[in-house]
Amino acid sequence: MAFFHADKIDVLIDPAKLQARIAELGAQITADYRGGPDLVLVGVLKGSFIFLADLCRAIDLPLEVDFLGLSSYGDDEETSGVVRMTQ
Repeated sequence: MAFFHADKIDVLIDPAKLQARIAELGAQITADYRGGPDLVLVGVLKGSFIFLADLCRAIDLPLEVDFLGLSSYGDDEETSGVVRMTQ
């Protein structure tokens, strides 16, 4: 499991700006897909989990969520050059 120390993190995007942009994206997706096909959001594990959760809350439509994993390392420390996709 990865651990981090909050005092060693550089903030790249202001959290308020990030939340505002997620709200904009949610509103746009809601407008684009209202009355349309079923909406399925797919996130790449592990990094997208929190963002995707925030985006789901910003979309005012029924939706499904799924995740997939991508790996090119396996058990090694060096990439194999082959990307494996898992669900």
